[in-house]
Amino acid sequence: MAARRPPPPLPDALIEAYATSNRMNRYLIENLPEKAWRADPPDGKGRTIAAIAAHIHNVRHMWLTASAPAGLRIPPKLDRLKVTRRQALDALAKSEVAMTALVEPAVRGDGRIRNFPRGVVAFLAYVMAHEAHHRGQMTMLARQCGHGLAMKAMFGMWEWGKV
Repeated sequence: MAARRPPPPLPDALIEAYATSNRMNRYLIENLPEKAWRADPPDGKGRTIAAIAAHIHNVRHMWLTASAPAGLRIPPKLDRLKVTRRQALDALAKSEVAMTALVEPAVRGDGRIRNFPRGVVAFLAYVMAHEAHHRGQMTMLARQCGHGLAMKAMFGMWEWGKV
């Protein structure tokens, strides 16, 4: 029987969990059928998948604007009506770097995030829950519009070590 590795220290585990959440955001967007990106919701109300992806990035932008230290590079917001898949992926990659730069000193230091009084662990839980909620929305919306993800992609969102 192979020896089990000890879990990483908590600061490393928190940063790794956030990186995994971001990897799943990208994986989902990369694996969506092209027709799903701008498909209108079935009842004509609500956001398109493109708009949801822009919203995820734009909420990061909001938190970075409110909480980042001076000098941290904050990527610009996305236009939910015009964003392309490539623009969303690029923006999410840049906002991931900025968000990691925001939270890493807090997880390795005093645990504080400016303008978020509950601390960095609650902040990360909030951000990851928010983004997971929207991944679920995108997945469901794609299916409702007749452009669902392939089963391999659906299972891939849960195979964190392989994706």
